[in-house]
Amino acid sequence: MEWVLAETLLAQSRDPRVLLGTLCRGEASAERVETLRFLLQRLEDEGARGGGDALSEAAREVAAEYLVPLLRGLRARPAGAPDPEPGRQARGRVLRAAGAALRSCARLARGPPLAAALAEEALRDLLPAGPTPGLEGGAEAAVEVLAAVGPCLRPREDGPLLERVAQAALVLALAGDGEAAALAAGRLLPALGRGGAVALRAVWGGMVAPSAPDRVGLRLQVLSALAERLLPEPSAHETGPDARCSSRFWRTVQAGLAHAEDALTRKRARYLLQRAVEVSAERGVGCTCRPQEANGPSLFWWSEKKKDELLKFWENYILIMETLEGNQIHVIKPVLPKLNNLFEYAVSEENACWLFHPSWHMCIYKRMFESENKILTKEGVIHFLELYETKVLPFSPEFSEFIIGPLMDALSESSLYSRSPGQLIGSGSPLGLKLQKFLVTYISLLPEEIKSSFLLQFIQKMTSRHWCAVPILFLSKALASVPRCKALGLEGLLALRDVLQCTMITHQILLRGAAQCYLLQTAMNLVDVEKVSLSDISAFLMSLRQEESLGRGTSLWTELCDWLRVNESCFGQSSTGSFFGLHETSSLNAYVKNLVQEYIKTPAWETGEKYSMPDWFDAKLVALMVLLAVDVEGMKNQYSEKRRTQNVLRIFLDPLLDALMKFGTNAYMPLLKTDRCLQLLLKLLHTCLLKGSSTQDDEVLTLLQNCVMSTTESISEFILRRLTMNELSSVSDLDRCHLYLSVLVELTCLHLKVGWKSGNPIWRVLSPLKNASIRHLQDTDDGQVATFPPQEPTLEKQIQRVVSMAALATVCEATDQKPELQLDSLDAGPVERFLASLQLNQTLQKPHPEEQSSFLEESSSSQGWGKIVAQYVHDQWVCLSFLLKKYHTFIPASEGELLEPVLPAVQMPGRTLQSALDALTILPSDQILPVFCCMKILVPKLLASSESLCIEAFDMAWKIISSLSNTQLIFWSNLKAFVQFVFDTKVLTIAAKIKGQAYFKIKEIMYKMIEMSAIKTGVFNTLISYCCQSWMVPASSVSQGSLSSANNYSELVLEACIFGTVFRRDQRLIQDVQTFIENLGPDCAANVVIENTKREDYYVRVCAVKFLCLLDGSNMSHKLFMEDLAIKLLDKEEVVSKSRTRYYVNSQQHRVKNRIWQILLVLFPSFDQNFLTRIIDKIFQAGFINSQASIKYYIEWIIILILHKFPQFLPKFWDCFSYGEENLKTSICTFLSVLSHLDIITQNIPEKKLTLKQALAAVLQWCFHPNFSVRLYALVALKKIWTVCKTGHIEEFGALTSVVESSLNQVENMHGVGNAKKNWQRIQDHFFFATFHPLKDYCLETIFYILPRLSGLVEDEWIAIDKFTRFTDIPLDADFQWYLSPTQLRELTPGDWAQQDIGSNSGEADARPEWADVQKKLTPWKTSVPDLDLELIFPGRAAKLGKSVSRLIVVASLIDKPTNLGGLCRTCEVFGASALVVASLQYVNDRQFQHLSVSAEQWLPLVEVKPAQLTDYLQQKKSEGYTAIGAEQTARSVGLPQYCFPEKSLLLLGNEREGIPANLIQQLDVCVEIPQQGIIRSLNVHVSGALLIWEYTRQQLLRQGDPPPSPCLF
Repeated sequence: MEWVLAETLLAQSRDPRVLLGTLCRGEASAERVETLRFLLQRLEDEGARGGGDALSEAAREVAAEYLVPLLRGLRARPAGAPDPEPGRQARGRVLRAAGAALRSCARLARGPPLAAALAEEALRDLLPAGPTPGLEGGAEAAVEVLAAVGPCLRPREDGPLLERVAQAALVLALAGDGEAAALAAGRLLPALGRGGAVALRAVWGGMVAPSAPDRVGLRLQVLSALAERLLPEPSAHETGPDARCSSRFWRTVQAGLAHAEDALTRKRARYLLQRAVEVSAERGVGCTCRPQEANGPSLFWWSEKKKDELLKFWENYILIMETLEGNQIHVIKPVLPKLNNLFEYAVSEENACWLFHPSWHMCIYKRMFESENKILTKEGVIHFLELYETKVLPFSPEFSEFIIGPLMDALSESSLYSRSPGQLIGSGSPLGLKLQKFLVTYISLLPEEIKSSFLLQFIQKMTSRHWCAVPILFLSKALASVPRCKALGLEGLLALRDVLQCTMITHQILLRGAAQCYLLQTAMNLVDVEKVSLSDISAFLMSLRQEESLGRGTSLWTELCDWLRVNESCFGQSSTGSFFGLHETSSLNAYVKNLVQEYIKTPAWETGEKYSMPDWFDAKLVALMVLLAVDVEGMKNQYSEKRRTQNVLRIFLDPLLDALMKFGTNAYMPLLKTDRCLQLLLKLLHTCLLKGSSTQDDEVLTLLQNCVMSTTESISEFILRRLTMNELSSVSDLDRCHLYLSVLVELTCLHLKVGWKSGNPIWRVLSPLKNASIRHLQDTDDGQVATFPPQEPTLEKQIQRVVSMAALATVCEATDQKPELQLDSLDAGPVERFLASLQLNQTLQKPHPEEQSSFLEESSSSQGWGKIVAQYVHDQWVCLSFLLKKYHTFIPASEGELLEPVLPAVQMPGRTLQSALDALTILPSDQILPVFCCMKILVPKLLASSESLCIEAFDMAWKIISSLSNTQLIFWSNLKAFVQFVFDTKVLTIAAKIKGQAYFKIKEIMYKMIEMSAIKTGVFNTLISYCCQSWMVPASSVSQGSLSSANNYSELVLEACIFGTVFRRDQRLIQDVQTFIENLGPDCAANVVIENTKREDYYVRVCAVKFLCLLDGSNMSHKLFMEDLAIKLLDKEEVVSKSRTRYYVNSQQHRVKNRIWQILLVLFPSFDQNFLTRIIDKIFQAGFINSQASIKYYIEWIIILILHKFPQFLPKFWDCFSYGEENLKTSICTFLSVLSHLDIITQNIPEKKLTLKQALAAVLQWCFHPNFSVRLYALVALKKIWTVCKTGHIEEFGALTSVVESSLNQVENMHGVGNAKKNWQRIQDHFFFATFHPLKDYCLETIFYILPRLSGLVEDEWIAIDKFTRFTDIPLDADFQWYLSPTQLRELTPGDWAQQDIGSNSGEADARPEWADVQKKLTPWKTSVPDLDLELIFPGRAAKLGKSVSRLIVVASLIDKPTNLGGLCRTCEVFGASALVVASLQYVNDRQFQHLSVSAEQWLPLVEVKPAQLTDYLQQKKSEGYTAIGAEQTARSVGLPQYCFPEKSLLLLGNEREGIPANLIQQLDVCVEIPQQGIIRSLNVHVSGALLIWEYTRQQLLRQGDPPPSPCLF
């Protein structure tokens, strides 16, 4: 068209000046400039044949007078001016047209000055100086000019200019900002590259320069644009730089191959790699890219001798990289074996070296690791970790760097550690196990000189990020498995300490503790003791949390002691100095002795001034090392005398004991020394306690306690003096007060443990301390009242007041917890009167103004005056709690009874409870426990008379608990106290009795707690455990109506019976890993040290079940409670069934219904005939409801038990068979399964013949049902019944006898190898019919573990019997053996049979087993023709309608979206497919399906084949002559235009997300893919199917000689 336009213009005038002048006048529109370009290009053609000087002159004029000014004008857009999209597009057209016209002008001008001048001017616009200030858009125009005139520049004369242009263009292209950069990379650089070697070398020099910007995508864009010049074909005449020999080039390509964010960048990298390989093969000349390492392999090399091997390697490599673009695991997995082949090509077994640089393999793995598809990431990580299982690879620095870099980055993803399908909970992560094997193997193969640096970098990488709990656990476990070697020095030990600090972040305490255990084992295995000192080791041990990992008496403690014993003489000297500045020694005993001496020694810098209390770190360290050294000594002498150990401990403790003995007599002992001694004393007592074993035989603990007791009198006198003689007067002294009181409590417990004797030194301290504290508190109160106006208190007085209250609270707590100390009678003495008259919630005034400066100076040891006041109020309530417990019987129900109360706080409970509410508003959350304790005593007394006040207490307390749900440290203790006071048995009983607002408030809180449990696991556990324990009573008092309160709150037990959420994937992973750690038992010290909180959801049901098992059915109150619960369970089951008519296996609805029937089975022994008469209809009605297989087993089981125990209900059971086929179509298999156990049902029936005859009559009618599965159930029931008849010699049933025997003979003698015979055998072998015994298997193990496991329930629902025994909050009942299954049912494994009814409309239809009918027909007339072949039915129907039907079967069983299925149904019907195969015919009822299909399903045969049955279905169809074709992109797929469809074709379509699974791809004859031109690699499955169906139809029409069908409207 352009040539025609140019010719037309030239035909009007042959004078170019006239034509050009005409076009250059007027507005410079895009059309006008493009027309000018057409004309100039046409004149350029004529000029090549000799256009003369006139044409050259005309070209110069156009360039100088029109095009250049035009380009300048286009550049001159004011800065910041708007540039709308339409205007920008038109401007771009003008720029491109003007640039092309300018190129023609430069060529027509026949001289370099014009091109060079234009280039110089454009180049100035690209230089840093930039164009005219205030204008924008000049860069794009300049690039267009340079792209136009650049090829016209002469390489020799304009060489420097070309170099400058090339360099400027490269800088602009790599900047990557704006349209100018894209133009420079896409147009200017390729134009310069084609222009000559000078510009190409300048560009190449900039590309390989180390200082060039490292932007992979932009660099690959430039390289791709210049690929034809940098990687020239053999026919190229001009030689330039060879990119194949540049390591910089290949590193850029590799970076692009693994670039996860940009598909276009990866595509460019593959293009460059493929072109390099093709060029190398065509040239046939060897080349080598010099390696950066001296002896390392080349990044790229070529040898004609190895051409075939090289081509094979790179062909497989590029294929793998292209396949990874699909991002679908089923497509990629079949190609992964080729990755193994790459390693075989890449490694020379003879020379044990790399032939190909390993970085190429790392690119593949990096691409997989960074995939957005986590399944692909996991597959890639596992494949990498399995490398050393089958091959030994030579060492390569690149390999080690890759492990420490991308591999560890990938391992940080927690989801990779999930269990494999079919793995049991707690069996461990497959990836974690492979990681452990890989690390052990790889490190053992590393050269010794490399091993240390690799391990150090590996551990340092673990400190470079905040790891989640699961990855850090398995990485630590893998490190702990590395064989012992001297690989780490001090730097490595410090890195391990940093990792320990990283593990402290997570909230999963057990996982955190286990990781610490493994890291300590790592240190013992890998640290070179000669390079570290004992000080270094002790500092490292202090990084561990002893309460989570390193507990004395654990296997880890023993292992550490043994390691210290073996290496005691090998430790090096500290290079940085040790703690306390002591002289370093290699002997452990000498080190610890010096450690204690230096710790006790008073620092030289201490004077008489007051100091803040020292940090606890030093005391913890010294205590730990003392006990380790003592146990090491005991390990040395375990076969010799024990006295040596005692002597060693005595030597260590002598400095401490000497100091403690002087406490009572030396009033001038330095304060810092006393603090340190008491801190060490406490830490020794705490650390010495054994974990996980009895302390009775612990010689060290006994000796330590004896030593401490010898100093009790001196310490107690010191503490008494310090607390009562006004010696504590500063803010920092409050910490000392806490220290003194903690020591006093420990000494009290120690003396009570060994026996309380008269004249005990502790007793001589407690009583004076109590009296002195009260006297001081009274004096301060009187002092404030005596003066008028009251004087502002000084800091010293206020601190002493706080100290006195804290001491009094400690005495009260000790007296309350130790009955031996409660020597006083119940008569109210001065102490009790003082406590009862306390001004509750009285706050302390801030100190005197002139003392605030000193207060601020000391505030570093506290958090301000508010914290001090809160502690003071807290201690008040501790004292009051003690008083209320002691005099709880004195608390009146109302306050009007006493005019002058002796104990106001006790005898005026309303006022006290109001004060408690006030305290909750001012106290911080970690100080409210004593207030809750007081409320627990007060609320039962006041609930009847002051209900509104009690409700206010409930509300306020619940608000506090709700606000603490994200606070791990204090939440659980507060929650426990809250439950104890709100759900106290007395409170529940009174609230239920009066049935007021409190009753409903308690239930409201109950449901809120259950709701909170869904997001915070363990809340419901606390509630149900406390309630069940409080409702339990000894057997002697069973008849006293102990369940009166439980009867009114049976909803709580109901919710507990069905409790349990469907966890998110990450929550399930944490639970799996925690179970794995727990299963390790004592081998993991964390299991011994950390208390199992039993907060998992299943413990709620375990608690409820154990509680129900303790109830006595012979007790009327117990019986009524269980019957009420059963009715509520059945009502709940009905509600759940109606809530959703369609639910899926293992969904929340499925699980709840399953749990309901489990509990009903547990309760069954307490049901009598009268109660069953009330509920039997509901149970049978549940049998009519379509349910999942596991639920059906429970319903069938309970019906069998009912009929066995009470045969009187058999008539109702027979009535169930007379509801009509329409009502029974979803339930008949349930009732047939019940009849298969007729031998159990008739055990209690003396005359069985009538019952057997009724059973035969009921079953026989279903033996001829058109549905195959129903026939199977009926036949297996018939066989079981007939066996009972023969066993009882009852065989005379008239005409029924011959029918029965004929039916059984026919099914037993079935011929052929089809599904019918296999399914008959399968159903007979099924556990429910072959092994299960309804009476012998009636136990908790079968109900909660065996049956869920055999029926396909998810592992979350399997409650093993040991979980019942571990839960000790509720004791085992006397008949514990009832828990265990006595039969072989527990030995069975789940089979491939699952119970299923016909006509299901539930989610069960989506999980139908393999034995079910493969084909089901759907006809518009609702008729059933089950025995006719599909291909004989519908062609006849189609012929009557004038339709032609092809032999194409479209299989869409893998598609699960109704919209796609509806569209496919319509497409298949339009093009005459013979059938559409779907996973479930229930999709037809979906509105979205019907909206897309527009009634096509009424005219198209639909076949139901489950995904699990596709393998058998494909094999069957292939045996019938069909060719199985898959619509999938694979390594060997055929393009759609090239494939010729056979007439009998079966087209399998993949899932919307995952495509066709790998196991089905192996069953296909061929895979066909649709050619694509874009970047996105997949089409919608309906669109793909439609294209293939049309192509099949088109080919068949061409073969038949028919024209294509007429168009249709969609």
